[in-house]
Amino acid sequence: MEAILYICHGSRVNEAAAQAVNFIKECMKRQSNIIQEYCFLELASPTIEDAYATCVQRGATKIIAIPVLLLTAAHAKHDIPDVLHKMKNLFPEVELKYGRPIGVSEKMVDILEERLLETKRKITDQSLILLVGRGSSDPDVKKDLSHIADLLQIRMPNTTVKDCYLTAATPSFEDALIQVESYPVNQIFIIPYLLFTGLLMQSMEKAIGEIQRTSEQEFVLCHYLGYHPKIEKVIGERIQELSGESAYVSNYA
Repeated sequence: MEAILYICHGSRVNEAAAQAVNFIKECMKRQSNIIQEYCFLELASPTIEDAYATCVQRGATKIIAIPVLLLTAAHAKHDIPDVLHKMKNLFPEVELKYGRPIGVSEKMVDILEERLLETKRKITDQSLILLVGRGSSDPDVKKDLSHIADLLQIRMPNTTVKDCYLTAATPSFEDALIQVESYPVNQIFIIPYLLFTGLLMQSMEKAIGEIQRTSEQEFVLCHYLGYHPKIEKVIGERIQELSGESAYVSNYA
């Protein structure tokens, strides 16, 4: 029997963990698999180990593990596979397939457009869009987010789209805020490329508030991505990739 194991990041913020659980429960409704479990890599429960064991106890002979992560970085390449390898050794009779994170998708660009429209402000050639990622020392994170920024730029040809990062990559969000003051624009839209609320959103709000006090430019903070229905569709696609004999299997599994 085939089980689906949804692996979320986890957060110290209870609201963020609750948002993840509610989203996964919606994803589960779209799949016919009887055995479906969710878990967290860190900072919340159940753990990957616990949820994997639950799948086996419920009768799984094959587990499809889906990392519910925005981009491919150390968590998707190393941290999650390390735990899955340990569980595979504990239950060698159970087949394991490990899928891709959400990654680059036109559906994600659709959500970015929606977040901009929600502000009810007109985007002009005097506007600039900052796409703000969590960041990582892994170069694939910057490559993928830059690609997403390029796709958004194609849809917004009359303005400029730039990417920046909250941690471990350049340009930093703080540096980007300083740099845009020298640009000939009067309005900066800031889109947090984050799945959930939390400490990073709080730090962004604080930084924007500080720079807005002395700047003549308007800084517009958009809503974070959230667990959007289109992300649910991408998760469904990642599950489908692992179906059949010619299924895609992540190189990191």
